[in-house]
Amino acid sequence: MSSAPSTAASCGACWPASTATPCPRASRRAPSGIRPASPWCERGRAPVSRHYLDHASTSPARPEAVEAMLPWLAGQGGADPGRVHTEGRMARAAIEEAREQVATLLGARSREVVFTSGGTEAVNAAVWGATRARPGAAVVCAAVEHSAVRDASHRHAPVVEPAVDGWGRVRVEAVVELDPSQLALVHCQWGNHEVGTLQPVAEVVAWAREHGLLTHVDAAAAAGHAVVDFDGLGADLLSVSAHKLGGPKGVGALVVRRGLRLDPFIVGGEQERARRGGMENVPAIVGFGAAAAALAGDAGSRLRSEADQARTRTDGLAAALTAMDGVRRYGDAWRRLPHIVCVGVEGIEAEAVLLGLDQSGIAAHSGSACSSESLEPSPVLEAMGVDAERSLRLSVGWSTTDDDVGACVAALPGVVERLRALR
Repeated sequence: MSSAPSTAASCGACWPASTATPCPRASRRAPSGIRPASPWCERGRAPVSRHYLDHASTSPARPEAVEAMLPWLAGQGGADPGRVHTEGRMARAAIEEAREQVATLLGARSREVVFTSGGTEAVNAAVWGATRARPGAAVVCAAVEHSAVRDASHRHAPVVEPAVDGWGRVRVEAVVELDPSQLALVHCQWGNHEVGTLQPVAEVVAWAREHGLLTHVDAAAAAGHAVVDFDGLGADLLSVSAHKLGGPKGVGALVVRRGLRLDPFIVGGEQERARRGGMENVPAIVGFGAAAAALAGDAGSRLRSEADQARTRTDGLAAALTAMDGVRRYGDAWRRLPHIVCVGVEGIEAEAVLLGLDQSGIAAHSGSACSSESLEPSPVLEAMGVDAERSLRLSVGWSTTDDDVGACVAALPGVVERLRALR
């Protein structure tokens, strides 16, 4: 393929300046001495091995999910599951099998699982339904909740923010002192998506139930990485996202306690037993179910095995990183989600560290405003009283290897040393 000279911007590190397609990194300015790397360097050749340590953002699809989806993507998925013909009944049977698989993973009944387009829609459906049931009443939503939970809550109701401690854990005493007569819904995430801290979800749900309040638990960060038991918890609503646990993107679920009827967030059809309008995404739902079944099989032995391995790896990462000068750990080191570790690097902006790691072939994340789509730093870290602009989050998953962890441990000291030398 010939290429004519182009005025397209290039980062200068990896993207051929002569290509007609602008470099996707051209709009990001790297610090002096640090240039972003690309796995597509040198027209398709990858001189830098890639190590993916950002599973808390999204995990690659598991082979079981991909294999289950392929027949439906190739033709079987074209039928309307609401029709009585053979093709429609096959699609309906596949959805119901996936519903049972997801319910098993989450400790719920299959009829309680409502499929959505993802965790964000599930959260919005929970907030919409709960606030419509009690208009004008407030929603309890801590600053450490995911932005989907915070934004949906602020859109539909007044919000009360209970205090959190230095580990990012909601203070139960700040919740129980609230006036329940003024509340419509109480949020409490299962575990934090940035620092991994487990929340006092059982205590918060028990208090809310005692006072007749609806509860919603965001389990998107926890599902597939920790044992989630919806029935045992006693919550009213629980939201999850398939891609966080190795399923496909574009599908999630809202688990709705049996007997609870809320106004649907999306109307226009009688799908999902009139709880969510719109044609079901059969291939994605099937993939979600397959990923859930892979984790829940053998009485959940694979989930427990992956969780144990993840904890070992993140403990190793934390030990190696905090041994460096000026690096401290954020969040609870013990009562936490096993796959997430978050640290702060003193004196260096997180974006510079991320770009330095990326040049070394390592994908990570930060709560800083510069390294995310938000214009504001992480409310989670701000609520904890730590500097979001210095944070680095590393997260492992089903596809992580010891080599991935070792590459990060080997690369970060050099990255930090080079950046500190530039100050």
